[in-house]
Amino acid sequence: MNNPQNDALNSPTNDNRTRLRLFVEYDLEEGHAVPANPDQHHYLRKVMRRKDGEMVALFNGRHGEWLSRVAYESKSRCVLIVEQQLRKQRMPPDIWSLFAPVKAMPMNNIARMSTELGVGRICPVLTKHTVVARVNTARLRAHAVESAEQSTRLNVPTVDEPVSLARLLQGWDPARRIILCAEAGSAEPVPAAMSRVQPGGAWAVMTGPEGGFSQSELDGLTKLPFVTPVRLGPRILRADTAVAAVLVCWQNHLGDWSG
Repeated sequence: MNNPQNDALNSPTNDNRTRLRLFVEYDLEEGHAVPANPDQHHYLRKVMRRKDGEMVALFNGRHGEWLSRVAYESKSRCVLIVEQQLRKQRMPPDIWSLFAPVKAMPMNNIARMSTELGVGRICPVLTKHTVVARVNTARLRAHAVESAEQSTRLNVPTVDEPVSLARLLQGWDPARRIILCAEAGSAEPVPAAMSRVQPGGAWAVMTGPEGGFSQSELDGLTKLPFVTPVRLGPRILRADTAVAAVLVCWQNHLGDWSG
């Protein structure tokens, strides 16, 4: 006799790529009742029209992914009953995204694409040519959560408050190597630079503002032993495109695309 739960797990409509997934802060363990927040409740009931007893997947960045059952307790309250672990926790490669703040739409794109491409930390960095000084980190965090839910990753990147370049470097751990999108001077193409180093360890990619880094910033950065300056080809890229491009190159040569 077939087990309905196994049928649900094996059904194409419940594949990891199509299953509805939600990020929660609560611990996940079999039998736990996890309260949906108001936005999640609205999304489940009004947007996705999930019915009482239907299944969703939950993840929290610590305990893997769990199949959970929707239970509406009232018109304004919903809990998710944790039933079965689908995947154990797995962390992506250790890569950060450091970028100069830009306008809202491209900056939201940076948060989304950085999340989809496996970044563990999203850090806005204020440079001399940075025009946008105010960053809505709560909005960036919301985009990161949404992208993690949609991309099947098991954690959400940390989103930092903006920090000046000088202050960032003061506390920098030299064991974390930086791929610097310099676009000037003696920087070599990014595939060539990455082909000479071995995968593993801690990394960061750094992109500048629309106007580029100042010469003094480039001079200071390129002198640091843990910084590798690179070029991203013959064309000028938008800030959000540059972030995606260097992360794709990094993942292809040094990240979990190469495995």
